[in-house]
Amino acid sequence: MSYQAEYSKSIETPELFWGEKAQDLAWFKQPEKILSQDANGIHRWFADGEMNTSYLALDYHVENGLADNDAIIYDSPVTGTKRKITYRELRDDVAKFAGVLKAQGVEKGDRVVVYMPMVPEALVAMLAVARLGAIHSVVFGGFAPHELAVRIDDAEPKVIVSASCGIEISKVIEYKPMLDQAIEKSAHKPDACVILQRPQAEASMVDGRDIDWTEAMATAESAEPVPVKGTDPLYILYTSGTTGKPKGVVRDNGGHAVAMKYSMKSIYNVKPGDVFWAASDVGWVVGHSYIVYGPLLAGCTTIVYEGKPVRTPDAGAFWRVCEEYKAKVLFSAPTAFRAIKKEDPEGKLLENYDLSNLDTIFMAGERLDPPTYHWTMEVTGKPVIDHWWQTETGWAICGNMTGIETLEPKAGSATVPVTGFNVQILDPEGNELPAGEQGAIAIKLPMPPSCLPTVWGDFERFRTGYLTDFPGYYCSGDGGYKDEDGYVFIMGRTDDVINVAGHRLSTGEMEEIVAGHNAVAECAVIGVNDALKGQQPIGFVLLKDGIEISDEDLEAELVALVRKEIGAVACFKKAVVVDRLPKTRSGKILRKLMRQIADGQDYSVPSTIDDPTSLSVMEDVMGRIGLISK
Repeated sequence: MSYQAEYSKSIETPELFWGEKAQDLAWFKQPEKILSQDANGIHRWFADGEMNTSYLALDYHVENGLADNDAIIYDSPVTGTKRKITYRELRDDVAKFAGVLKAQGVEKGDRVVVYMPMVPEALVAMLAVARLGAIHSVVFGGFAPHELAVRIDDAEPKVIVSASCGIEISKVIEYKPMLDQAIEKSAHKPDACVILQRPQAEASMVDGRDIDWTEAMATAESAEPVPVKGTDPLYILYTSGTTGKPKGVVRDNGGHAVAMKYSMKSIYNVKPGDVFWAASDVGWVVGHSYIVYGPLLAGCTTIVYEGKPVRTPDAGAFWRVCEEYKAKVLFSAPTAFRAIKKEDPEGKLLENYDLSNLDTIFMAGERLDPPTYHWTMEVTGKPVIDHWWQTETGWAICGNMTGIETLEPKAGSATVPVTGFNVQILDPEGNELPAGEQGAIAIKLPMPPSCLPTVWGDFERFRTGYLTDFPGYYCSGDGGYKDEDGYVFIMGRTDDVINVAGHRLSTGEMEEIVAGHNAVAECAVIGVNDALKGQQPIGFVLLKDGIEISDEDLEAELVALVRKEIGAVACFKKAVVVDRLPKTRSGKILRKLMRQIADGQDYSVPSTIDDPTSLSVMEDVMGRIGLISK
């Protein structure tokens, strides 16, 4: 079937389409009610089906010939550890740890917070919670105590699962003191904490509350999978909100499993036994979907990598892992490849590795700028697929569906809408815009399976945040356009569109041009308030290693490039070289926060920030260039 035929069927007859895809799973009770509406009027998938996600990801494969296949390959250059775990071994570990949790009173519907580094035990914990029909909420390992406490109070977990430490390149980050502080700060107190002791740092234990992982596993009784409804929650994952309070995105069991299984074949073109590597973290949505659930539901081998794209030990780390484990797919954020490009601009380290087993490189998590797209494709010789999705959807909204029909890619585009996503470009009044015109990207309801049905404990926040701007649509918060071929171009958050003297201009488009300069490794263009023109664009750039060019010459060249490509209307006159840009831990540049600093607005430091000192650096830079008063 062609992409267009598959897509049309999913939009025109969604119940028929997703009812057929649901049959690819081993439900305990097949759903008869494919699409329905809940008490809030929200579309829900497979409400009367019964299943267990952990069973589908593990027991089903053990029972159907994959018991001795590798489920997990653990590679930790920061500890010098490598380990392979079969589906049978993983199933047994998960069943035992489910028994550990069950002994602490965890049952269907309870919440368990998982605060772990990138180790196999993090996956064991998640799958064990799912096995009991409980709800896991993974918090990125190393989050500060206050941010962890906020999430504890919101999710109200019965148990917290953590480790004594995580490791960032060569630095040991002790988790247990931060966990203890978070529990002290939180109003809600867990009944118990299960702690994995790692040799790099031994945690002190609290009597009567803390349980040693290894000791508990030694005496645990295995627990069987608990049947849940298709609409019962599998997990809560917190994402940044405009208010500063994190939003708990809720993911259903049934729709999530159907979408994950379908996406592995249709988007990533993998089959049971293939090695799939999402170089992310289990604390992010990519980790949930494509380190844990997607690969395991599809019977693939997933790589759990505790390291970085550079400095563990060098910028050839990704290529070493791909060669060593014969990865068919590599999936990471563009920022990872920009980091590699910065340290190895000619891709010379690639000469040391054989990537013949690698079919495709996928990127998501932020906009893939054309320079990074072209560089990655040129140095690897592999197809590079950009796809766009959100924590809220759990899988791709737009992409190149390589398992159905690989379309000709276009640099700067996430290709076309994925099956089930009726993507429209709307003007401020909610009217659909023609090809080539930029507007708000919205998805016509109903959303396909896996998309959030609510925000945990706050349906009104879900409704006002996503459904009220354009009635009948989910508002993505991103802006962009479709071209005449239906390809979707994501130009950034809607507030990244600036108004210069009455002209609406995309800072994303300017970033493309600036990033195309051969001296620039990474950049951010923001619009700052201007008394005369409303807003003015300013570029902040990081240079590639080893580049020698004066700031004045670089600025002049960048201004000329933007003028040539967009015209004088852009009013791009300022480009500043910086040592670092404020980013989240997942690599997204905090452009909104940069705008707030530039415009002298109050701002709160987001919990997801990678390096808080980057904000003071940015304030100093902006003060030095006279953008703000120091």
